[in-house]
Amino acid sequence: MYKLIDSGNFQKLEQVGPYRLVRPSAQAVWRPRLPAAEWHRADATYTRFSGGEGKWDVRNRKLPETWTIDAPAAGRMVIRLTDFGHLGIFPEQHANWGRLSRLVGAAAQTGRVLNVLNLFAYTGGSSMACAGAGASVVHVDASKTSVAWARENAEASGLAERKLRWIVDDVQKFVAREIRRGSKYHGVILDPPSYGRGAKGETWDIEAMLPQLLDAIRQLLADDFAFVLLSAHSEGYSPLALVNLLAEALPSGEGRYEAEEMTAREEDTGRPLPSGNSCLYIRGEGGGA
Repeated sequence: MYKLIDSGNFQKLEQVGPYRLVRPSAQAVWRPRLPAAEWHRADATYTRFSGGEGKWDVRNRKLPETWTIDAPAAGRMVIRLTDFGHLGIFPEQHANWGRLSRLVGAAAQTGRVLNVLNLFAYTGGSSMACAGAGASVVHVDASKTSVAWARENAEASGLAERKLRWIVDDVQKFVAREIRRGSKYHGVILDPPSYGRGAKGETWDIEAMLPQLLDAIRQLLADDFAFVLLSAHSEGYSPLALVNLLAEALPSGEGRYEAEEMTAREEDTGRPLPSGNSCLYIRGEGGGA
């Protein structure tokens, strides 16, 4: 299980299964609650350098290369220390995984199997939340390593036999092909990075390309689509900005927006640590933002 122990001085102290880790957190602008001795007990600390790269200082020589933890609504996830400081799990998405699981599960109880597209899908928390609740999921990421990691997570969660299709491809090219094929989806999930590079050198810039991608996604939505979830960690993409982006791109009709700042909360105090924003549009549940 994941726990946020403390945060402050632009860092966060995390319990990830049996191991305690320290990683950078740009929005932890306050002072830590716990004394420095508690932070020094960490098994490993990641330091990011000015150029964007970084390294792990591993103090516990028994720290394994990988281990697994339970992730609420998603299943089990394989954890590893990456060169970029990522672990393969994003605790700020836990609430969204729960929402997705409930939406898909409610449809499944009526005998309806939702066809879901997960773009920029990385290690697959959202894919597993949907597949575990009964959806048929297409998981797309430009990184072969990330898709392989997501498949590991699905296997660890007992979901390998579920309807999960794994695609290594540039998101924009895949969406364009799906439009030409006439494919339709009941749900679309996307968590685009600020900048990125595709499998064959394609570039991604959220400011220039996200509105066009959302316009294209509109063409993939089934007439009876159920939801679209957009999240972002880029500066300027506030909850209200995400509402406006979706409202501009999605078909008009009855529905509601659930927009919020994504957070992880400290275990003892409940103090929230912000990490990006999200907007979930749910079709057919009344209007309003």
